Amino acid sequence: MNTRPDIHDRLAASLKAARRSKGLSLDAVAKLSGVSRSMVSQIERGESSPTVATLWNLTQALHVDFAGLLESRVAPGIEVMRQGAAPLIEGRGTGVRIRILSPAEAAGLHEVYDLEFAPGGALVSDPHGPGCREHLTVLEGALTVRSGEAEERLGPGDTARYAADRPHVIRADQGVARALLVVQNS
Repeated sequence: MNTRPDIHDRLAASLKAARRSKGLSLDAVAKLSGVSRSMVSQIERGESSPTVATLWNLTQALHVDFAGLLESRVAPGIEVMRQGAAPLIEGRGTGVRIRILSPAEAAGLHEVYDLEFAPGGALVSDPHGPGCREHLTVLEGALTVRSGEAEERLGPGDTARYAADRPHVIRADQGVARALLVVQNS
């Protein structure tokens, strides 16, 4: 049984078609995007789940609409992303695992993330765009959220809504924690 979500196949086909329509080689796209040739190839074959940042770089290099990348190919029904297929963001925090739950076409508009914190883990963020807000719901453990000078401690079931257009931090002070984060850009 194929557990890879159909979105990988659609994304792979869309990016490959865009590259070919521009008459670009894998090497050319790699140079233009800053994404390695091997990664571009893996994405086009549906063997790799690109991060939002990688997708953004590729769409900019290919001059294709990021938001509409999959629109014309979305079939009616229920789209399922299996747990192991969700793309991961690495290197954005210390002791934090970030899974992207929102579709690629939602990047920059309405993003959803599953956050898992090791004890002492922290996600430190620079300000996002003007008017950006985050909605953080703690599922397990306890987290402290800081936005600008304001700070709150949250437990299971608590939701914090705060300005993300200023420096902000989400931190697990004691024990492991898990949360859902929705980033809402204006």
